[in-house]
Amino acid sequence: MAFRRARTTKTYDAESLYEYAVGALSRKMRTVAELKRLMRERVRLQDNGAEMIETVVERLKQQRYLNDTQYATNYTHYRQENEKFGRMRVVQDLKIKGVHADVIEKTVGAAYSGVDEERLARDFLQRKRKKKPKDQKESARIFRQLVRAGFSSRAILKVLKSWDVEEETLSALEQERADAELTAHSESDE
Repeated sequence: MAFRRARTTKTYDAESLYEYAVGALSRKMRTVAELKRLMRERVRLQDNGAEMIETVVERLKQQRYLNDTQYATNYTHYRQENEKFGRMRVVQDLKIKGVHADVIEKTVGAAYSGVDEERLARDFLQRKRKKKPKDQKESARIFRQLVRAGFSSRAILKVLKSWDVEEETLSALEQERADAELTAHSESDE
């Protein structure tokens, strides 16, 4: 069982908040949104907290300690080259981390231009030690795993067709994905 630290009611000035932010960045690369969230937690009871956060963020940007474009570039290359994730997964992860949509489009677009998505999907399956499915259930499991990894239906279907998965199974899986996307879009519109 993990124990939570007792929260102290330390009062921060701009310099001590800056030191906290530098320490947080030294432990892990972060986006502007992530760092602001961490700092907001520290100064939530202080009246001048929002101004201090903006001051610290600007100072870190000027010193090039904080740069969402560089973060997105590094993150995208890591997820593509090491973890073999597809484009959609990287885009989704960067959105969650609070990177601006324009930055995501530019960096992910540059990283994935000219990438053979089918080859990347095969590399992903090899990394996960997946072999040719024996039945419909295993085919569905691999299909869903590739969807979660951010690959397009087109690339997934090419991989599964090369493994001689039945056409009926492929069309059922494709319909399942289309239905799931339709449901997700209608829920986000509400």
